[in-house]
Amino acid sequence: MKRLIPFVFLICLLFVESVTAGGKDAVVVPTGAKCPVCGMFVAKFPDWTATARFKDGSISYYDGAKDMFSHYLDTARYTPGKRQSDIVALAVKEYYSLAMIDARTAWFVVGSDVYGPMGSELIPFKTEKDARSFKIDHKGKGILRFNEITRLTIKSLN
Repeated sequence: MKRLIPFVFLICLLFVESVTAGGKDAVVVPTGAKCPVCGMFVAKFPDWTATARFKDGSISYYDGAKDMFSHYLDTARYTPGKRQSDIVALAVKEYYSLAMIDARTAWFVVGSDVYGPMGSELIPFKTEKDARSFKIDHKGKGILRFNEITRLTIKSLN
């Protein structure tokens, strides 16, 4: 019986992980998915995942919000034959909860001392309160909304 206890515990742990990983906010990044902007394998950086879903059902995966914005702001460059207007949904991984949230409603902290896989990063939050708290704690330079992020913003982070 004592031998079974660790085995049963392991099975329970795996079950809990599979249930929580499959929640409504979960994103399963294909192992071979590469960021169309930088070419990195996105699955290696699950805490920074961002996505764009197109009208045709295809999905682009990114290793951070910064690359997602680079693609969004210059869609044809990174996905020839597609336009910005073909994008029907943009999602980013919220920094604290690691839940996927709508990028268009998120609050983004710029210029903090927290770095993503590609260095300086736009750090996404679901609420303004969390963004303000993070900005103070991590020496952020500003908080931006989706429509305030421009090519110049992205260039300043590179």
